[in-house]
Amino acid sequence: MKKHLASEDICTHLGDEYDRYLGAIIPPIFQNTLFTHKHTDHGYAYSRISNPTIELAEKKLAALEAGNWAVCYSSGVAAISAVIAYFAANESHIICIKNTYGRVNQLLEHYSRKFQISTTFVEGNDPAEIKAAIRPETKLIYLESPSSLVYQMQDLEAIACIAKSHDIYTAIDNTWASPIFQNPLCFGIDLVIHSLSKYIGGHSDLIGGVVIGADMEMGTGFHEERAMFGAVMDPHLSWMVTRSIRTLPVRMKQHQENALRVASFLEGHPKVSQVFYPGLASHPQYELGLKQMSGYSGVMSIAVSGEPEQVAKMLKQLQYFEVGSSWGGFESLIALLPFNEKLAGEMNETISVSAPKSLLRISVGLENVQSLINDLDRALHTLD
Repeated sequence: MKKHLASEDICTHLGDEYDRYLGAIIPPIFQNTLFTHKHTDHGYAYSRISNPTIELAEKKLAALEAGNWAVCYSSGVAAISAVIAYFAANESHIICIKNTYGRVNQLLEHYSRKFQISTTFVEGNDPAEIKAAIRPETKLIYLESPSSLVYQMQDLEAIACIAKSHDIYTAIDNTWASPIFQNPLCFGIDLVIHSLSKYIGGHSDLIGGVVIGADMEMGTGFHEERAMFGAVMDPHLSWMVTRSIRTLPVRMKQHQENALRVASFLEGHPKVSQVFYPGLASHPQYELGLKQMSGYSGVMSIAVSGEPEQVAKMLKQLQYFEVGSSWGGFESLIALLPFNEKLAGEMNETISVSAPKSLLRISVGLENVQSLINDLDRALHTLD
């Protein structure tokens, strides 16, 4: 499966249909509940089921991931829930990597109680580990590459091959890389999930999610279940997603450029013991990243010297970096997750047992990169 259009062309023009909307360069918002049929048989009935504004966002997102369909949801968690629920049969089995977004673990635990679903958690670095975890009742392998907090990668092509040989479906949270830098469907993965609130939205002003796939029968199933559950994205929000998509390629290039410079600086800083960022040649899976990604986003983690109380005080010295739970927006953020169990729970983060204690997550934004480096350097030097 290959893209037929460049990402930039998909983002700027695909599906806009200027002739249909009086030549308007930005298609209008269909902010309406229902569609009447007295004079025109247009195929629309109710916006919970289908809406032209929502469909435009879905068309662009599907094309960006080289998919044949996309279904947008009211949040990223709704998209994740839709995928897990789709495969949630009684006494079925799911394989999931350990370092996922924390809500995934919570959902799997919830469904395990409700539907007697069992889950095997794996590191995910070795495809043989995943193969060994397969059971006759295994329905889904859930991936996140690069994974949360420590940014380990899974070999997508190898895992997809194993899954297909056992008639098992695969799904991946591709939010970190965005469709600009990684297209899992091209490696044989069945379903791609994005939190649209992160890079695709990009402006920290919307909440949304999407599931994208190639198999049209499965796409029909997801559309039907979304209509039943009612987790559809609002038309105005869909219009905002399309607005953001138009600048996604240029924003991702700048995020990557800034993050590579910040990561390289931090790798040599005396107060930083380790940098977790796939774009660094020192990353243990750097070659795998080159194989399945064409670039890197702006999110990384660093292990720093100092006790939790000292690190918390250090964060208050930052001028450009705000302390916040999300990432992927225009602004630079930093989060101290493992030290505070209550905060970590609210932020729905899974802390790997293999993660260092003094771990900070950094989302490098679109500010002047030298200003960001100077800000981090000044704050880090306050650690004793």
